[in-house]
Amino acid sequence: MSFSMKEKKAVAIVAAIAITLLIQPTANAMHIMEGYLPLGYCIAWSAASAPFLVAGIIKIRKLISEKASLLIILAMSGAFVFVISSLKIPSLTGSCSHMTGTGLAAILFGPFEATALGFIVLVFQAILLAHGGLTSLGANTFSMGIAGPVFTWLLYAMLKKARAPRKTNIFIAASLGDLFTYIVTAMQLALAYPSESGGVMASFVKFLGVFAPTQVPLAVVEGILTVLIIMGLESFASAELEEAAL
Repeated sequence: MSFSMKEKKAVAIVAAIAITLLIQPTANAMHIMEGYLPLGYCIAWSAASAPFLVAGIIKIRKLISEKASLLIILAMSGAFVFVISSLKIPSLTGSCSHMTGTGLAAILFGPFEATALGFIVLVFQAILLAHGGLTSLGANTFSMGIAGPVFTWLLYAMLKKARAPRKTNIFIAASLGDLFTYIVTAMQLALAYPSESGGVMASFVKFLGVFAPTQVPLAVVEGILTVLIIMGLESFASAELEEAAL
């Protein structure tokens, strides 16, 4: 399969941005870190994530075999997830936040494909950047690779059916999908570490309070970036986007 000059330039630009943005000091961020969750929770979240991951791998293999022209957009979606979910933004509450990027893949291809891409990204981040961890891989996959994309995809489909303006639809779905990822992460942490006074719900509110100051504006930024990227794809890959049934 050969690519046009525009497609080759797009891949080069994405690679250059990724290399530039990933040269930064390592910091703790809101992937759940290595060793933070008790073993039972690690196993439970891995088991919950496994069926979605298997479905995603099957769907991507089918996509590549039936629609090979979409491979470059799939790869760009994975690069987008890797880059923006690796950028850690300091929080006023003493923690860090970051965008997720999986909403773009969910809108372009579907939630299961986004799960597979999210899983691959999380593995490389855990090994290469100490961002997240292998023991917490199942929990991070469930929040960033399953909950966020499924919510984004469902919301996008509902707004599309309601005939909402497409760019507005993409912005809302990607933004709220990002926020939903962190709601699920907060619940995962609350279940593992309930508050002594108030239990799980008190702990849940506490973790949400840690994320909110930086995550809300980051969700807005992710929504805008997702819209801009899809607009860019329309300039050189409109036929592929139609094939993806965007």
